[in-house]
Amino acid sequence: MPIYLTTPIYYVNDKPHIGHAYTSLATDVLARWHRLAGREVYFLTGTDEHGQKVEKAAQDAGEDPRAFTDRVSQAFRDLTVTMGFSNDAFIRTTEKRHYEACQALWKRLEERGHIYLGAYEGWYAVRDEAFYGPDELTERDGVKYAPSGAPVEWVREPSYFFKLSEWGDKLLEFYEANPDFIAPQSRRNEVISFVKSGLSDLSISRTSFKWGVPVPGDDAHVMYVWLDALTNYITALGYPDPKAENWRFWPANVHVVGKDILRFHAIYWPAFLMAADLLPPARIFAHGWWTNEGQKISKSLGNVIDPVALVEEFGLDPIRYFLLREVPFGQDGDFSRSALVNRLNGELADVLGNLANRTLSLIQRNCEGKLPSLPPVRDMDTTLLAPLDTLVESVDKLLESQEYHIALEEVFRQVRGANGYITVQAPWALKKTDPTRMMEVLRHLHTALRAYATVLQPFMPATMAALLDQLGVPAGSRDLAALATPLPDGIDLPPPSPLFRKIEIAA
Repeated sequence: MPIYLTTPIYYVNDKPHIGHAYTSLATDVLARWHRLAGREVYFLTGTDEHGQKVEKAAQDAGEDPRAFTDRVSQAFRDLTVTMGFSNDAFIRTTEKRHYEACQALWKRLEERGHIYLGAYEGWYAVRDEAFYGPDELTERDGVKYAPSGAPVEWVREPSYFFKLSEWGDKLLEFYEANPDFIAPQSRRNEVISFVKSGLSDLSISRTSFKWGVPVPGDDAHVMYVWLDALTNYITALGYPDPKAENWRFWPANVHVVGKDILRFHAIYWPAFLMAADLLPPARIFAHGWWTNEGQKISKSLGNVIDPVALVEEFGLDPIRYFLLREVPFGQDGDFSRSALVNRLNGELADVLGNLANRTLSLIQRNCEGKLPSLPPVRDMDTTLLAPLDTLVESVDKLLESQEYHIALEEVFRQVRGANGYITVQAPWALKKTDPTRMMEVLRHLHTALRAYATVLQPFMPATMAALLDQLGVPAGSRDLAALATPLPDGIDLPPPSPLFRKIEIAA
């Protein structure tokens, strides 16, 4: 079954920050997991490059919009390399194919009677590229603000409208029939409440700026950023050509987004698609926001978290692990250096790294560096081995519902159990008293380590590849199905080396 996973396309008015890395990381782990399970995956990310905000940012930088977006978009492309993301494609909304897809969708909606020309008058937030009703605004010092904190201004201009008001009941029926469409549950409740309060027709074009996709047949208008931006998910698959090679991946399995853009994805997007007689995605997952040491992250406070700097300081895989381990995905979380150090030292170095180093060092010293023979399982071994039987199934189910932190906890619960097993069995002492039993224990620990390393590959690909190398697992035997086939007895294992470095805390 084809699996289609997407990040949002990131707005290019500034350089990437921790929120962008977090969203893409969550999507990357899903993509890597599905590939390990033998599923065909298409993983998309990219940049959203049109709109008034980008036009203004380019002007402020003294550049034309094309040069500005080329430069900033490249920073997001570079982030995919820095963070080790495995995306299959990177889309830009300034591509010719995207203009063609947007205009084709517009024409389809127009032909089906869902678009009309009118005039818009209301409160508009440039930063959000969104209109807000008076009841959604707050006022401070004579300035009105949107719920996001962005200032709003009164706008009146000609505009094409999408008949969103006609889709309220249909959307509610769709949500009822598809209870997993919006996650987590709290976000689903917010969206349903908003739709039940009544939907107004949606302005989908602007005339006050020119940096956008021209409206077909009316070059005075460019498409409102959300009709343009959301269309990227089908542009990348070849829309409007139903015979395009990748169209078979539609509808998307999961759109991973931040909670600030949930409304656009869970209301506008399915309405656009159903109006065009296209299937909506299967799931929209909206994650929370990060704070920094308890403070809201903002440029004005100077506390924006740079993911590139974190990777340079702590290493890529430890940062990947921490971001998905520390906070339940979907909730807001606080980035704390002390929490990061505690996770890296207490779980990666002390628990997993120590288990691997002890086990493989004992095999090197006491088994001539060769993998001991596969022994029978004794009752005293079941505490280690029995949980392995359901590990893949458990992680698969948890990742299917984007419960990354619980999936990692399940793996590390077993790793902690393995540390208890090696302590109780004490293979270093068995060398003198029962060398046969020593070899049994070490082989069982090797089996467990292989399972842990295999399922942790999506989270820490480079480090787990190194561990699988040390375990002697061939490159072609590292998917989930391969766990059912034991490695041959007696294979040579390379000398072990530490997987994780301990982080020293300054006094």
